[in-house]
Amino acid sequence: MSASADNRIAERTAPIRDQGAPDAAMAERSPLRKSRAAENDHGLRARLPFDCVALLLQGGGALGAYQAGVYEALAETGLHPDWVVGISIGAINAAIIAGNAPERRVDELRAFWQEITAPALGFDVGVLGRGEAARTLANQVSAAMIACAGTSGFFRPRVPNPWFHPPGTIEATSYYDTRPLRATLERFIDFDRVNAGNNETRLSLGAVNVRSGNLVYFDSATRKIRPEHVMASGALPPGFPAIEIEREFYWDGGLISNTPLQWIATEQELPDALVFQVDLWSARGEFPRNLAEVATRQKEIQYSSRTRAFTDFIKKLHKMRYAVATILEQLPAELRQSEEAKFLASLAQRHAYNLVHLIYRPSGYEGDSKDYEFSRLSMQEHWHAGYYDAMRALRHPEVLERARSGEGLATFDFRDGD
Repeated sequence: MSASADNRIAERTAPIRDQGAPDAAMAERSPLRKSRAAENDHGLRARLPFDCVALLLQGGGALGAYQAGVYEALAETGLHPDWVVGISIGAINAAIIAGNAPERRVDELRAFWQEITAPALGFDVGVLGRGEAARTLANQVSAAMIACAGTSGFFRPRVPNPWFHPPGTIEATSYYDTRPLRATLERFIDFDRVNAGNNETRLSLGAVNVRSGNLVYFDSATRKIRPEHVMASGALPPGFPAIEIEREFYWDGGLISNTPLQWIATEQELPDALVFQVDLWSARGEFPRNLAEVATRQKEIQYSSRTRAFTDFIKKLHKMRYAVATILEQLPAELRQSEEAKFLASLAQRHAYNLVHLIYRPSGYEGDSKDYEFSRLSMQEHWHAGYYDAMRALRHPEVLERARSGEGLATFDFRDGD
């Protein structure tokens, strides 16, 4: 893709993940080690031609470790976000980021993911053999164990089964109990920090009101965020129960839209910003060959939430707002005072945005259970992928450059070979 001089929208596409081995320096480093402190934590940020760095985190269960890896890369380069928006597992990662001091965030993310992942299957994965078929079997066994027993510090199966609980009780509405998650969140998130008026990071969490069916965002700029708000954003039925907040019940925001991009771009006042959109589901994929692959593609299409379509819409919206601002400047003074002109002025803006889109690319052995396969091995692989993908994206200097002297929307859509 190339920049369009006519509409002042700059689009660039570059490969994000090489097919060969990673660079030696990166291969030697384990992203799960304690994060290095950046040599100059504020140097790069101070040079950015943007007023805000925003991090948008999609839902995707066990795949969320990919987002933690992305954040580690951002932290190492000093790109600490001013605003973190999350849905489902993205809400948990976002709350951990906003609820800790910058120098503690990677450590707390790492500790959280180690807490909720199983260290082993009870046997060495290697005993099943090598290759994709063996790894597929290992992942299926791991996912089956999680489905039967839950995972530490996150959720556990209801005993007895929800069908044996009286209708109208919360126990009758989900297969798992998520009360262990509250204690986990309270250990890893300083909610006083999240809600402090001087907190350097704004936090927004998407959830769905069960009765109205409306998507809502709990925003630290307008209300106090507590553990129940984070839990509500990830309460995906029928696995997890709805969470009650102020006499209303909420489910996972991904039921309506698993991507915060549209909300932050259309319903919020966003200044000149460098935006990282981190997706756990790819809308693009191969045609399925069997029912297992059908289930996988169904999830990918459903939960990718049309991010690319939203991006195209935002490009058009940005172009329209810039055009309106330009036209209003050319109107005579008396016309600018009309009600119609005032309405158009409320839509006009000339902010500059760089939108960096990072998408997790699953391995062939992961299958449709990848979002609840909480093995330690898979978590480490997801974390590594996020770290490497973000680092490769940041190697492109144009990612950090303002497009068209503030007049452009630059989108960086990093894909594998397409």
